[in-house]
Amino acid sequence: MIDRDDIQAAAARIEGYVRVTPVMALKRGAFGIDAPITLKLELHQVTGSFKPRGAFNRVLSAPEVPEAGLITASGGNHGQAVAYVGRRLGHRAEIFVPESSPPLKAERMRRHGATVNVTGTFYDDSYALMLKKAAETGALLVHAYDQPETVMGQGTLGMELASQAPDLDTVLVAVGGGGVIAGVAAWYRGDAKVVSVEPEAIPTLAAALDAGEPVDVEVSGYAADSLGARRVGDIAFEIAREFVQESVLVKDDAIRDAQSALWDSLRIMAEPGGAAAMAAIVSGAYRPSPGERVGVLVCGGNTTELPDPPGTVMP
Repeated sequence: MIDRDDIQAAAARIEGYVRVTPVMALKRGAFGIDAPITLKLELHQVTGSFKPRGAFNRVLSAPEVPEAGLITASGGNHGQAVAYVGRRLGHRAEIFVPESSPPLKAERMRRHGATVNVTGTFYDDSYALMLKKAAETGALLVHAYDQPETVMGQGTLGMELASQAPDLDTVLVAVGGGGVIAGVAAWYRGDAKVVSVEPEAIPTLAAALDAGEPVDVEVSGYAADSLGARRVGDIAFEIAREFVQESVLVKDDAIRDAQSALWDSLRIMAEPGGAAAMAAIVSGAYRPSPGERVGVLVCGGNTTELPDPPGTVMP
């Protein structure tokens, strides 16, 4: 089990390579919620998502990096992070992304000098092909979510949020493969309630918790590029069943509404996966108790488009 010492060591390791991202405290009554909400704006992280935290920690933890460099599969955000890490640290980087990944994300990987292979329909298809190439080249595998060093790095987000907003009762975190919720939950360890938020179309963690083990789910829907893992990671499952107290599912339309509400009300442009945790608040899928202090992770901003605005926005 990953503990706070691991996460603190990761924070020291990656300091200087990642940003301390801001929080935004919203007044009680925002979005019609009778509770104070604090947004953790991780979309302002380098490369536009939380992913560099884990990628830097994985690479900086390695005893050595082979001449072949770094290799990974990604729906988009992790690939951008690995490409950025490779450029900053002077390593080659090769990324396998599925056809469902937005072209914008692949183009940003290329701008960082990475070799990008667009292959397979969803993340797991690209991952299988990436493993074959990794075996051939001996490149260092930087897993998107199911690697201890990756989860430790993502845990620095939880450590940071706990210092910025120390009185939170609850933290809402979107889940794809589960790396970030595993890191956040490993830091809080029950000191705040950690709630997972997933699209109804891709309930990887909810399905695993129901089954008592990670299981495959169908992948589809609006947020599939960033939350489109077919199965939650083993590390995330083990941490979640001990330290994640509630699981919430949201509809694709709720994610669209959350994106539009964030933009219309706060001028925050979040991608679908980045707005998923906020969708739980906006849609009422998660209803805080009166006065419950809620932290919401806005975890990615790699988009140039927003859906049509919702019918209601924050007053």
